[in-house]
Amino acid sequence: MPPPCCGFLSHFTHHHLVAFLLTFFSYVVLHASRKTFSNVKVSISAQWTPSLKNSSSPEFAPGETWEDNRLFANEEEATLFLGALDTIFLFSYAVGLYVSGVIGDRLNLRYVLCCGLCGSAVVECVFGTVTEWLGVYSVPLYCCLWTLNGLLQSAVWPCVVAVMANWFGKSGRGCVFGLWSACASVGNILGAFLASSVLKYGYEYAFLLTSVVQFAGGVVVFFGLLTSPKEAGLSVESETGLSPVETDSDSHRPLMSDEEEEEEEEVCDGGYYSIQQQEEEEPKEPQQPISFCQAFCLPGVLPYSLAYACLKLVNYSFFFWLPFYLSSNFGWKEAEADRLSVWYDVGGIIGGTVLGLLSDCLGQRAPVLALSLLLAMGALVGYSRSPNDQLVNAALLATSGFFIGGPSNMISSAISADLGRQPALRGRLDALATVTGIVDGTGSIGAAGGQYLVSLIESKLGWMYVFYFFIIMTGGSVVFISPLICTEVQAIWRERRAQTSQL
Repeated sequence: MPPPCCGFLSHFTHHHLVAFLLTFFSYVVLHASRKTFSNVKVSISAQWTPSLKNSSSPEFAPGETWEDNRLFANEEEATLFLGALDTIFLFSYAVGLYVSGVIGDRLNLRYVLCCGLCGSAVVECVFGTVTEWLGVYSVPLYCCLWTLNGLLQSAVWPCVVAVMANWFGKSGRGCVFGLWSACASVGNILGAFLASSVLKYGYEYAFLLTSVVQFAGGVVVFFGLLTSPKEAGLSVESETGLSPVETDSDSHRPLMSDEEEEEEEEVCDGGYYSIQQQEEEEPKEPQQPISFCQAFCLPGVLPYSLAYACLKLVNYSFFFWLPFYLSSNFGWKEAEADRLSVWYDVGGIIGGTVLGLLSDCLGQRAPVLALSLLLAMGALVGYSRSPNDQLVNAALLATSGFFIGGPSNMISSAISADLGRQPALRGRLDALATVTGIVDGTGSIGAAGGQYLVSLIESKLGWMYVFYFFIIMTGGSVVFISPLICTEVQAIWRERRAQTSQL
């Protein structure tokens, strides 16, 4: 029996492909610029302290910079502040997600998305490039800029998930979203490549390059993205998203008129139908967008939000601290550590796609998620004991990324889309961004608190205890979704028994 995602791929139009690629591309460039900060932490730390080693800037010697500004007396203080900046970013990002999800369900998704992309690019350029060129080193300024950056970036994820859910229905969503959710990992790889390619000229050029790429991406998305099938002249079913239907050649034209829509059969996701009785549908009053509290109380939203808080803490700790860990713990050069860190993202890309496909074949998500998280705990134990060998480290990193990044991608994309289109909504389409913002926002709160704890645990106890902390948090994710696991396993068992009794 072929995977569920394969049966309807032939029904997709070029509009589906464009929506997939542009939303994918928009989050790639966002994560590429976000990754820059973690890739240049060693250079920034050297610039902010009196240390004379690891100088990345040809214009300022770190000792001279410190004498003029006296930011931090030693590397430990600088490391703690870098961890505090990660926490500030994630807390503001979490707060912004709660707000931007609600905004995304009420305004044009394309406008909100592009505002987040372009605004964040400008802020990052000021943070890493303009301040260095002007010689402005200020702790309050850095905190304010990174807070604003978190708020702006929070507008992107709820919007791209909502756009994807508008275009792709539940059938095969795990496979499609599993492949699409690799956008964050691809962005990490691109960011590591861009940062390492110009780091020898100074960390400010790494910020400049990635912010320019991100701003250009926002412009492309603004002029090219269609946020829903309606904008392309196609129709949508409330429960399943698009349903492919038989149509003549003219039905694939974008922006068809209302008169043409009344006459033509159009593409939807599950079967064939034509638009009928529009006169009967028009008098219906449009439903009000779902409120924040109503979205939070939907079945499954709270358990997955809490589980994602634990899991995103671990995933984002690798994201923010992996290059720094590889450089400080093994003594590898910063550029080498940046390149090696991409193997974690490679594992996440494969993991998200494979786990999504398995969940489609099984018909349930929670059991697949739980199994992967249990294996992730073992992978973390193995990676914490990695030898000083880059080949072995890369293999263990990819394994950890598969079992940690894969489930993280599932919750933030396919599962969030499922929650935003569940039967309890009774066909209301205006909850997708809100639900996605709640799940991702709660996850970001957990990740925010975790980043400062990582720097604190590392400075007091060492990296081994950091990995113990990761293992506990991963186990916490399984605990929070355990009621859903039991429910879905029982559903699978009942379905198998029903199939057996029919034979």
